[in-house]
Amino acid sequence: MKKNITIALAGNPNSGKTTIFNNLTGSRQRVGNYPGVTVEKKEGKTSCGDTEITVIDLPGTYSLTAYSPEEVVARHELLEGNIDVIVNIVDATNTERNLNLSVQLKELGLPMIIALNMVDMADKEGIVFDYDLLSSLMGAQVIPVVGTRNEGTRELLEAAVQAASEQKNPADKPLRYDDRIEKQILLIQGLIPPGLYAGKERGDALRRWSAIKLLEHDREVMKKIEALPESGRISEQVEKSRQFLAQLYNQDPESLIINGRYAFVRGACREAQKLTREVRESLTDIIDRVLLHRVLGIPVFLGMMWLLFQFTFALGAVPMEWLDAGFVKLSLLLEDLLPGGLLKSLLVDGLIGGVGGVVVFLPNILMLYLGIALLEGTGYMARTAFVTDKFMHLVGLHGKSFIPMLLGFGCSIPAVMATRTLEDSRDRLVTILVVPLMSCGARLPVYTLLSAAFFDKSRAGSILFSIYLIGIVLAVITAKILRSWVLPGESEPFVMELPAYRMPTLKSVLAQMWLRTRLYLKKAGTLILLASLLMWFLFTFPLAGNSGSSHTSPAVQLEHSYAGMAGRVLEPLLKPIGFDWKTGIALISGFAAKEVIVSTLGALYSIEDTESLSTAGEEPVRTFAERARLQSGFTPLNAYVLMLFVLIYVPCLATIAVIRRETNTWKWPLFSIGYTLALAWLICFLVYRAGLLLGLGV
Repeated sequence: MKKNITIALAGNPNSGKTTIFNNLTGSRQRVGNYPGVTVEKKEGKTSCGDTEITVIDLPGTYSLTAYSPEEVVARHELLEGNIDVIVNIVDATNTERNLNLSVQLKELGLPMIIALNMVDMADKEGIVFDYDLLSSLMGAQVIPVVGTRNEGTRELLEAAVQAASEQKNPADKPLRYDDRIEKQILLIQGLIPPGLYAGKERGDALRRWSAIKLLEHDREVMKKIEALPESGRISEQVEKSRQFLAQLYNQDPESLIINGRYAFVRGACREAQKLTREVRESLTDIIDRVLLHRVLGIPVFLGMMWLLFQFTFALGAVPMEWLDAGFVKLSLLLEDLLPGGLLKSLLVDGLIGGVGGVVVFLPNILMLYLGIALLEGTGYMARTAFVTDKFMHLVGLHGKSFIPMLLGFGCSIPAVMATRTLEDSRDRLVTILVVPLMSCGARLPVYTLLSAAFFDKSRAGSILFSIYLIGIVLAVITAKILRSWVLPGESEPFVMELPAYRMPTLKSVLAQMWLRTRLYLKKAGTLILLASLLMWFLFTFPLAGNSGSSHTSPAVQLEHSYAGMAGRVLEPLLKPIGFDWKTGIALISGFAAKEVIVSTLGALYSIEDTESLSTAGEEPVRTFAERARLQSGFTPLNAYVLMLFVLIYVPCLATIAVIRRETNTWKWPLFSIGYTLALAWLICFLVYRAGLLLGLGV
């Protein structure tokens, strides 16, 4: 008879938890959000013998103190969920920091296995472990694993299954604090009724844990206690105990308990962890001397970004041309097979011209996501926070705010959600407001189209880099303005752990790249498809001329359509920055998603293509870029200004919705829409007029 158990993976960020989750579950995993919050929930399935195992990958956290949404979610799952075993992932090269979380997990009273990850890297640094002794000290079996090589996975599963069946409680050997602290814990524990939490029965473990958290003045546990009939007596005892300890030690109880945990961990590491040789400067230290250098750090970072965009454009160019040629052939085939009419227009102009115009740029998206995955996997992405910290302090933020901004290169939605790691509410809000100024992957098709159409291939990568760089500069300047006048105040001190440099596995890099690419394709098949069909409708109706007579030229039809009417209304606002009413139509469509700008332009140029070619007497235009160049009437200056406008103006609707959810008000999403529109028009006006004065608009 098969058994079913649930294990939870817990660990610090950068401990290799996600790699081990992927090793355990393979393709049998699903990703969603925890109910009511935007924190990602990952679950997977695996088996060991006759035991079916559900694996929950908890958000990475340094502690179980409920400050950040990640900590709240992780703790709630462990307290209220149906968890049988905790598998705690610990970085073997940084045990003192990581085992502090292990001690907190131990206090929850669930069976626990410690997966000591990256033991190969620890061995290279001359660190060896007495696994039996460490297991005894921690009250949990320690299993050495190497996540990047999938070593120790089977042993880890077997140990988890055994721990679940034996139901050994690590809280039977609790961490002992100072005797006087222990006395106060027991006084409070005696007043707390059993069954305070809905998770699996753990005897007195959770009552002791709750007493410790009350001494630490934990908000969430205090709320839980307030709902009890005994709340008055418990609160009175907690206050007495806190005052007693504060007067006795001249230190707040939170610090006393934290110091007690760290003292235990330091002692355990000293006993069970030894150095076999003199500690030499590691490869990570050698590399960091250059990458984190106070003078060279910024130029190296900019160089890395430039290489990323050259890589994106150069490697994506050829497969992009193949896809483009394929969609052109498909359009020509449908042109020949289908009779004239609305159905033909819908398929050729709406679907192929719209969605096809976005899918064409999939190779560039793949290369960008591959580059970002490599930077994350090697550990360099975390270092950008340190590189930019001093510079970011000048604008009232710190380097930690730069991580969400960099994630914005992929997508603004997870970047906005990543601001939850910022403790200061003003830092978080300012970072949320400037994240949309970073060029997300959705804008890349627009940049790629315009770069390919109006600039030489040798210059396209540099043009792309300049747009991304302008986005960073504008984000930093805007942050300074917001931090000085809109949300003033002192910035928080910045502390962040740097992971060791690692060679990322091909499997993990491809998994990250495919996850993001899959979301892009899903977007193309849903939101962009619907937006493309909507834009086709707006281009096609109302029918001009004699009820849509075939004698009505495409250009006349477009001008008299709903889209044409809207474009004409906007044209006076757009003319000073070099855009016509057709560009206005494309920019309106970009409110839904920035990729839709390309699909809208694709539909516009497909609609006009037949007429422009018949009058010019040319061969059929073979690429989307050529259609853009021939039909838009743009100069390179117009194209560059359009790229700038797309960079700056309003975030997509999905990002606006996430900003609303993260700030819990419509005030800041509406502010984001207003200030980005005004900033986009102002910057583009200055650049366009300066370009004309310099004779670049020809």
